[in-house]
Amino acid sequence: MRIVRSIRDLQHALRDARAAGAASVGMVPTMGALHEGHLSLVRAARAENDCVVLSIFVNPTQFDESADLEAYPRQEAQDAELAERGGADLIFAPTVDEMYPSGHATTVHVESPLTTLFEGARRGSAHFDGVATVVAKLLLAALPERAYFGQKDAQQLRVVQRMVRDLGIPTRIVACPTSRDRDGLARSSRNVRLSVDQRRRALAIPRALTAVEAAVAAGETDAALLRALAVETLAGTSSPEVGVGIDPEYVAIVDPDRFEPLDTLAGEALCAIAARVGGVRLIDNVLLHPPTTPKEG
Repeated sequence: MRIVRSIRDLQHALRDARAAGAASVGMVPTMGALHEGHLSLVRAARAENDCVVLSIFVNPTQFDESADLEAYPRQEAQDAELAERGGADLIFAPTVDEMYPSGHATTVHVESPLTTLFEGARRGSAHFDGVATVVAKLLLAALPERAYFGQKDAQQLRVVQRMVRDLGIPTRIVACPTSRDRDGLARSSRNVRLSVDQRRRALAIPRALTAVEAAVAAGETDAALLRALAVETLAGTSSPEVGVGIDPEYVAIVDPDRFEPLDTLAGEALCAIAARVGGVRLIDNVLLHPPTTPKEG
């Protein structure tokens, strides 16, 4: 497995791979600090492509808090070992100057409720501009047939899908299921910053999503009632063993494609939660599939 640091070297390496018979390239964009969630994306790419490239770039333009950027873990040697073990053929690990050279003046902006609500509202419009810009640059540098993203970052995933469609980038965005630890917590590079007690509290998030999912399966379609159920579960009032509850930044019941809030579930929906546990900001979500026959009133 090779590590390349320039776009030029990346393109040369992929040109050589294609010349050697690689009919398809799969890309897994990451910010490093790899965990099993990332490796599940690498395995998905490995199963569908002849060549797999994993990018490692802590993108400064998508961080709204400088402290979060500074605290983001960086462990390239360990990441390279994990990526190779997972099946990656190539790592693209550029510097900030390589991705944003002096005089860089172009930003990709997705004009949509997708980028102004929830994560966009909390983190600022520059957050999704940063995401869209860096993903566009990565995809245009590698021109992979497929790129793999996790469903955990659902709003980011939809922004990327919209950006690729609108710009006509010839890459299929593959959405992969959220990877979870055995206790149900969605895997995230930030989880290592949780203390034992904080992690126990954080489990209220998947518990709340499960409660909402069960209520929808039982026929509940009122979004306000579903949000209230999630907030109650996060607070831990019905589960004393949870300990100190969690006050969410938001609990949203939205259209899964446009991220517009719903009043009533008439079809597939998405429940998204963001909350801070200690100083760690966590997000998670679940797709909701109402039964064809609503519950009796």
